[in-house]
Amino acid sequence: MKLTAFTDGASRGNPGDAAIGIVLKDEQGRTILTHKKYLGTTTNNVAEYSALLACLELVNKTETFHCSELVVHTDSELMARQLNGQYKVKDAGLKVLFLKVKEVLTTSPFTFSIRHIPRSLNKEADALANEAIDTK
Repeated sequence: MKLTAFTDGASRGNPGDAAIGIVLKDEQGRTILTHKKYLGTTTNNVAEYSALLACLELVNKTETFHCSELVVHTDSELMARQLNGQYKVKDAGLKVLFLKVKEVLTTSPFTFSIRHIPRSLNKEADALANEAIDTK
């Protein structure tokens, strides 16, 4: 099954209160899972990578999905371009998260792609991340 994920990491302040939001959709575009989590104080970029890692964990551990292909949509141009090899990862903290994503993907049973989308197309994941900050 092909799954489409929308992930977002939000930080109010940079660094500041941060959280993640994830929306998973099936091949028909139906939402099959949502997830939000407050992270504490961190940067927006760390929150974006944290959202992606949480998404990968959810898809890997939830056997009911039988995911063969995962397409992640993110409004983080930096993260998408780093993972697609267009940008180098210069920040030491982000490099740790980048390498963790790559490691998780080596053992994942699905093909993976990541695409940058405008924030306006990522409203559901953004709303979840902001709800998590609001209800910390």
